[in-house]
Amino acid sequence: MNKFNSKIGFILTAVGSAVGMANVRGFPYKFQQGGLVFFLAYLLFIVIFSYVGLSSEFAVGRLAGTGTLGAYYKSFKSKNKDTLIGKYIGFVPLLGSLFIAVGYAVIVSYISKALLDSLTGSLMHADTTNWFDSFSQKPYSVVGFHFAIIVITLITCIGGARTIEKSNKFMMPTFFVLFVILAIKILTLDGAIEGYKYMFRYDSEALNINTIVQAMGQAFFSLSVTGSGMIVCGAYLSKDEDIVSSSKMTGLLDTIAALLSSCVIIPAIMVYRMDQAGGPGLLFQVLPTILQDMFLGRLFAIILYLAVILAGISSLQNMFEVVAESLMNRYPKIKRNLALVLIGIFVFGLGVNMEMISQWGPFMDIISIYIIPIGASIGAVTWFYVLAKDKLIGEINQGSEKKYGDKWYKIGKYIYTPIAIILCVIALIFKVSF
Repeated sequence: MNKFNSKIGFILTAVGSAVGMANVRGFPYKFQQGGLVFFLAYLLFIVIFSYVGLSSEFAVGRLAGTGTLGAYYKSFKSKNKDTLIGKYIGFVPLLGSLFIAVGYAVIVSYISKALLDSLTGSLMHADTTNWFDSFSQKPYSVVGFHFAIIVITLITCIGGARTIEKSNKFMMPTFFVLFVILAIKILTLDGAIEGYKYMFRYDSEALNINTIVQAMGQAFFSLSVTGSGMIVCGAYLSKDEDIVSSSKMTGLLDTIAALLSSCVIIPAIMVYRMDQAGGPGLLFQVLPTILQDMFLGRLFAIILYLAVILAGISSLQNMFEVVAESLMNRYPKIKRNLALVLIGIFVFGLGVNMEMISQWGPFMDIISIYIIPIGASIGAVTWFYVLAKDKLIGEINQGSEKKYGDKWYKIGKYIYTPIAIILCVIALIFKVSF
């Protein structure tokens, strides 16, 4: 198995896996609603989840030397638990990665359509509602974009850790640079400062359980701590690397990405007096309307949609890779290229039949309400209640200058794991999509 060549390559790949639609769509919307209360709660949970949740998934992957299926099996085997359960339970979070890839590919296809129309200039003169409806309400309307996104993702995954690392060394810095450019532009608009003040306002009415739960869920899923995706990143990590340090840096960069998105979106909405919008409406109706009225709006539309595409492809890479590696590990006769092609065919074949937003939305709700929370809970319970404690702590300390012990483990076992279970219960009972 090939490995990442550098710590920065690993971190950028992990950040690429984490940064996605949750940062660009979900975070600004919830931040706008909850203000400073939401943000401070989010920071608290990001610290906890980076420190123990993300680091435990990296550690389990490196310890097992493989991805999702092998990691669960070896975790159960470490304490002579029921290895039959260990052999098959990993399919739940793995299916979460596979199905979320189906939905991601569709939305990135939408964004590719927006990028092309920004390049041609047609988006700058369109009624954004009619424009969005023209492809989101019609079947097979973005097939060409859809196919191209799948092919690009497959190409960047062919060499495993080597090509994924190289592509993320380009895509992630470019993503940050493009969003910084957008944020600087928004800052020059009259009234933008008021938008920043509103964003960081303290609203006593937001100090409630709903805001805390939203911050908790946003932090949890923004880091992609889903019991699957980050395991394969750890499997490609050198034994010399400090896992906890890398996890903290991943959490920091992921938070910066979310803040950059907010610094672009929230002040712009305030300046142009647009209504709050979450979900696809933000990217495909609110923002295009704003960009149409902005000086050099066409250029900034190109920058925006290119940046979001880079984030989307980097996330798709992780979803493809974790499934491919698991297939190769469980079924050795399946080689990398065949595994990737099979995944690409499945993701495209299923996704192309739900290119209409009316089909895509319910599908994504099922994945985000049921499969991902259950998979994340299975992961947390497995790492801290099934996997032998000495093996997990030993892997965490491998390559680390600072030594971790009972304190780190207890935070994972008695704080992180219960939070994962609570979020799962909330999602299942109240049908909440984080």
